Amino acid sequence: MKFNAINNIRFLTKYRQEPYLSLKKILGFTPRRIELYEMALRHRSATSKNDKGEVENNERLEFLGDAVLTSIVSDVLYHRYKNKTEGFLTNARSNIVKRNTLNKISQEIGLANLVITNKKTQFKTDTNIYGNTLEAFVGAVYLDVGYEKCAQFVKEKLLVSREHMMNIAEDNKNFKSELLEWCQQKHYSMDFKLLSDVVDNRNRHTFTSELLINDQSVCNGIGTTKRASEQQACKEALKKIKQGTLLINE
Repeated sequence: MKFNAINNIRFLTKYRQEPYLSLKKILGFTPRRIELYEMALRHRSATSKNDKGEVENNERLEFLGDAVLTSIVSDVLYHRYKNKTEGFLTNARSNIVKRNTLNKISQEIGLANLVITNKKTQFKTDTNIYGNTLEAFVGAVYLDVGYEKCAQFVKEKLLVSREHMMNIAEDNKNFKSELLEWCQQKHYSMDFKLLSDVVDNRNRHTFTSELLINDQSVCNGIGTTKRASEQQACKEALKKIKQGTLLINE
């Protein structure tokens, strides 16, 4: 308790400005070793050398964070989906830790805004900067506060809800492609309309999309990403098809 109070005072005194205030907000706690997070945010395009001649960028932390994140996600999936097969768990983990997902999560929590790079063109050629930085960041958290608190950070900040987890975990089931194939066989058109994008006080999005077949409203889907909401709508439509309750005007 005393250490936390002293550490908070030290942090506020020395780092009463950006990007350190944003860093603490993302973490949800006061970091002990600021230099780890500074390293995690440093892209290889902004590589420097310290007094010992050692290279400083986030690639080593990215390597470590990749392993730690995979371990934590595996544990979460194992306990959260107790009736799922090994194949489902493997696919779900792959979808969660893939770069596209990590890129989005990095942007959602505000980490992408803190990335240090010297080459603006680098963002055009390295499209996974944000996801790679997130992995390095997880590595920094692990070294700073240990595995248990790092796992808590991942669960509370990155895997924010059961719905979010399910949207990602079921991403390998491409309901949209399955429904599109059905529509093509029937010579039906298929489209989506974004009805709403609601952002809560923790900057988390909830999208609602409407599925249209032959310009006819079929059902709505809700998800934490636009794609997830569309997938959910397609999933509901496929259920109706199997139940024989989906009626489309020719």
